[in-house]
Amino acid sequence: MTDLTGAVWRKSTRSGDNGGDCVEVATNLASIVAVRDSKDQAGPALTFHPNAWSAFVGSTRDNALTR
Repeated sequence: MTDLTGAVWRKSTRSGDNGGDCVEVATNLASIVAVRDSKDQAGPALTFHPNAWSAFVGSTRDNALTR
């Protein structure tokens, strides 16, 4: 399990007001990006290599992901 002590969590500026159904991301940790459910802040978090996270965010920004 990855130690997320010191993680600074933030919501996307694109989250809007959707009743709290958001994810939060922490990008301040060394060598990982952490993602969690904003409604379950004490629950589990997913972790990604920064390059993988950047590729994912870029793909969503470019609408490159399909169903």
